[in-house]
Amino acid sequence: MGANVVTIPAGDSWQLPSRGRTGMISLIVAESAIFTIFVAAYVFYIGKSPDGPTPKQILHVPIFATICLLSSSLTMHAAADSLRRGKTAAFRLLWILTLLLGLIFIISTAREWHRLIYGQGFTIETNLFGTTYYSLVGLHASHVIAGLAGLTIVAILGVLGKVRSEHSERCDILALYWHFVDAVWIVVFSVVYVIGR
Repeated sequence: MGANVVTIPAGDSWQLPSRGRTGMISLIVAESAIFTIFVAAYVFYIGKSPDGPTPKQILHVPIFATICLLSSSLTMHAAADSLRRGKTAAFRLLWILTLLLGLIFIISTAREWHRLIYGQGFTIETNLFGTTYYSLVGLHASHVIAGLAGLTIVAILGVLGKVRSEHSERCDILALYWHFVDAVWIVVFSVVYVIGR
């Protein structure tokens, strides 16, 4: 018996997916599993600390920081789109704006932690809430910092004129990671500052 042969119409060709995009999607899937475990632990232990403080007593809702981080997804999308269209000046401006919005978020997180640790004496060892809070929010913050490192490298290369439209696929791959970090924050924000309070 002969093997079945599939013919591809002339002009159509199948291409392997981008290695970078496939790698980033694989990373995002793996990281999503890790975040799911941390979120599930946080939700499971809500209200189970035998002693205070409670989230309502010490947490301030980071509305401004959240707006900055979520807005950075919009500027990131616009930057990547500008690069695809060859508008490198607009790309640089929007990319740097994305970086600044991410920096505002991480600085706000650091200031909040400073207030909690030094002002309230609330640490990872205080109670079960402290352990789960710092673990979950810290995991997210570490991902933001990794994203900021990537954004900074591209921003420097952009300012030096080394980023052009032919590099748009690589910027799209980094944008996928940044959008993932922002999407995870929506979940973390909802669990910690809405459900958990």
